Amino acid sequence: MEDQEIIRLFWARTEQAIQETDLKYGKFCSGIALRILKDRQDAEECVDDVYLAAWKKIPPAKPDCLPAFLGRITRNIALDCYDKKRAKKREHGTLVLLSELEECIPSGMTPEEEADANQTARWISSFLSEQTAEKRCMFLRRYWYGDSIAELAERFDSSEERVKSVLFRLRKSLKKYLEKEGVAI
Repeated sequence: MEDQEIIRLFWARTEQAIQETDLKYGKFCSGIALRILKDRQDAEECVDDVYLAAWKKIPPAKPDCLPAFLGRITRNIALDCYDKKRAKKREHGTLVLLSELEECIPSGMTPEEEADANQTARWISSFLSEQTAEKRCMFLRRYWYGDSIAELAERFDSSEERVKSVLFRLRKSLKKYLEKEGVAI
């Protein structure tokens, strides 16, 4: 089924939207969640949460690119789950100290910090747009979707050493680019 048809099903509020999304993008979302969480059961729960989030967001959202929309939701939910699991493993003393500091530390970013973060995101996007399609895809697959070096090597029909080298050079170039734009690193 085409993406626009799936989106129409969401807008019509029919449960078939979830079924069609799972058929077309279930493995894609599971792969992202599994790479982040490293636990199949957690990844499955995450994907269920993704479908619920998509159900709540469409409408009013009408994504232009359904896989990117679902990938972003999956990544965010998986990262939240990862953070919660790590928090449970912290020592009690650390949690007490952090809870004591909550009143002293501002929550969230200030509008200025948020504006800076948005500008940095635009610079990174601009940097990536200047790269070859392969390098841009390799960078996004590694640092957005969390693909392993081995997965990237297989995807790009390359050696792991070449992938490491390309990513190293990209990071180095990105750092220079951001420094040139005045981003403190």
